[in-house]
Amino acid sequence: MSLFLPKLTCKKDIDEVIKGVAEKVVVLRFGRDEDSICLHIDEILSKTAHDLSNMASIYIVDVDKVPIYTRYFDISYIPSTVFFFNGQHMKVDYGSPDHTKFIGSFKTKHDFMDLIEVIYRGAMRGKMIVQSPIDPQNIPKFDLLYHGI
Repeated sequence: MSLFLPKLTCKKDIDEVIKGVAEKVVVLRFGRDEDSICLHIDEILSKTAHDLSNMASIYIVDVDKVPIYTRYFDISYIPSTVFFFNGQHMKVDYGSPDHTKFIGSFKTKHDFMDLIEVIYRGAMRGKMIVQSPIDPQNIPKFDLLYHGI
């Protein structure tokens, strides 16, 4: 559980943040407070929040409290991190099949800071998808599962 990062506990709060934060990357970390990997990413996010305060606003979202967004973003693995800029969903090409979210924890705070900078600079230029600056070895690997197809 991160004591230093604000928590969003309902759909209304999330909508207000996504629509209301201007000229900054909105970072939403979906997960659970008691999960060890979520605790690891929360530590990285809280350590970088001050350094990135001019470029990003970082929030914690409990997947169990906001099931509508959990389904909408297809959060099947936690932690999952989703990015927005001026109300627009920012996508990142991590070299994986899913460009809508980062799944897992960042290996280092430097990886996270580089990613936010690339998203911010790309968004300022009007791009909706950017190329990930993170070394592919530091990106967790996963397989997409399609149920009922």
